[in-house]
Amino acid sequence: MKNRATQSLFIFMIIAVCVIVNGHRALGSTNSPVFDVITVSSAITPAVAKYIIQSIDASHDQRSEGLIILLDTPGGLDLAMRDIVKELLNAPIPIIVYVSPSGARAASAGVMITMAAHVAAMAPGTNIGAAHPVAMGVGGKMDETMAEKVINDAVAYVQGIAQKRNRNAEWAEKAVRKSESITADEAKRLNVIDIVANDIQDLLAQIEGRKIDINSGSVTLKTKDAVINEKEMGIRARILTALSDPNIAYLLLMIGLAGLYFEFSHPGAILPGVVGGISLILAFFAMQTLPVNFAGILLIIFGVILFIAEIKIVSHGMLTVAGVISLALGSLLLFESPIPALRVSLKVMIPTVVIVSLFFAAVVSLAVKAQMRKPKTGREGMIGEEGTTVTPVHERGKVLIRGEYWNACSKEPIEEGERVKVTGLKGLILEVERIN
Repeated sequence: MKNRATQSLFIFMIIAVCVIVNGHRALGSTNSPVFDVITVSSAITPAVAKYIIQSIDASHDQRSEGLIILLDTPGGLDLAMRDIVKELLNAPIPIIVYVSPSGARAASAGVMITMAAHVAAMAPGTNIGAAHPVAMGVGGKMDETMAEKVINDAVAYVQGIAQKRNRNAEWAEKAVRKSESITADEAKRLNVIDIVANDIQDLLAQIEGRKIDINSGSVTLKTKDAVINEKEMGIRARILTALSDPNIAYLLLMIGLAGLYFEFSHPGAILPGVVGGISLILAFFAMQTLPVNFAGILLIIFGVILFIAEIKIVSHGMLTVAGVISLALGSLLLFESPIPALRVSLKVMIPTVVIVSLFFAAVVSLAVKAQMRKPKTGREGMIGEEGTTVTPVHERGKVLIRGEYWNACSKEPIEEGERVKVTGLKGLILEVERIN
């Protein structure tokens, strides 16, 4: 009994110690401020905008002290950028945009996003600027009046952001009108950003006690002994971001067209049709978030039509050459953006055009050869076949063709045992002639 009592008391003490320790840990964790950290190192697209907005909402729901956005972007789409800026300006928690690591940049749309944050910071060796708006759409050019309207709108927008955050509105105008770009130290000196920090720990140390204004009022940042909660992008967000890559969208478009073409030219294959259909749907989904030039899509589709026409029309390869040219031009015009991250890379485009062109050319070649090939069965398959006369043949007789005995006739008498060739058919009677 004593042993059992001793064991029970020992187990109870262990449980009590565990509860006390966990309670202290939980208490310590609640007393320590938590800063969530997300990374944005791509062009600004609707998928990225949605990811940032969802991250802000999640941090607010989890009662985090603030959200740190590690930013490295060449720019992106205007509508996606405006969605992000609107969320940052009305965020219910402190938002810190940190252009990091060294070598990163906040270009074009990244300028507005950085300046819209409650705290704007940069790492040494980074740069910010070059926010001049660029033309999108068919032709990629605007007349002078429209260009002036777009620039004035962008200037007013970025100046409004700068004034809201008490930052340098004059430099913001230069970034838009003259595509001016500056380093981290210059940005700090010109009051474009608030802090130059070597890393996140240095950043948190510098913003300790800083007062900022959010929608609910003024708050003081508490970063002492802060817990860094690095959040990774979820699978769904990763897929959407990957699909927003012009190179991925372009490859999906090509695979889709090639798969459907193969399925239509060889009905019943099933797999190419399924893969092609799925790829095409994903490609069109991706293109709704990208600056697509529909002339490029039409040129690519026209190239496929020319490949198909090569099967029906004898052009001695001219239609195939025209299809390759149309495919290449369509690929060049598919995405219109001066930002390399929103265009198809030549390293992807050139091999893809070559491979797809060779694929179509091979399929067309096989189809043409199949049409030109001599029939092997049926009435047409007998024409040109050779055999031996079994009996004398003139108006009537028998021949041995393909190991089968056939009734035959000829225009001139042919003796038994001579080699003959089929020149035609009359019902089930072969017309033959002597082989000299």
